[in-house]
Amino acid sequence: MYRPNRLVIGISGASGAAIAIELLKQMQPRIGWETHLVISAGARRTIQMETAFSVGEVEALATECHPLEDVGASIASGTFPCAGMVVAPCSMKTVSGIAHGFSDNLLLRAADVAIKERRKLVLVARESPLSPIHLGNLLLLANLGAIVLPPVLTYYNRPASIDDMTRHVVGKILDAFGLEATGFSRWGERLQELPEAVHVA
Repeated sequence: MYRPNRLVIGISGASGAAIAIELLKQMQPRIGWETHLVISAGARRTIQMETAFSVGEVEALATECHPLEDVGASIASGTFPCAGMVVAPCSMKTVSGIAHGFSDNLLLRAADVAIKERRKLVLVARESPLSPIHLGNLLLLANLGAIVLPPVLTYYNRPASIDDMTRHVVGKILDAFGLEATGFSRWGERLQELPEAVHVA
């Protein structure tokens, strides 16, 4: 029986909603892939504050969107086959909930399932500076197998816009799942295109 690849995407209330939107856009044309989206209450407000998208327009980018309060949704079960989950951006509140198994909504429950089923869980942790509490929770999750992927700025790819920086972060997210992103420059690739290459001493 044919079964598509599925990626669960959670958007929490941290700054950086554009990362999730770009991720959904990059996943849309991929044949054989589905995206299953869940948006936190805080993320709904952040989407409106930070982007030109409405929440409905973001939801329309996904194959299926699940209500945050529906802890009985398909993605809440370990029997729902998927490649894993991305939480982008991932607030420290969400990090704490995942780290301590506080699955009181669908986003947290889906992440809990990814951990218990030993599936890939990518957390685009967004906070600065990080407190000892944040670092402790992130270390706990890393030790459980989660990939902690903060949206750190890069300069070797010579970004010319915020969109360039966003695409680079999304490229690293997709790379974790063995997928190639549009507009993603790996180390060395962009340098070869530049008239004045950067040399690391």
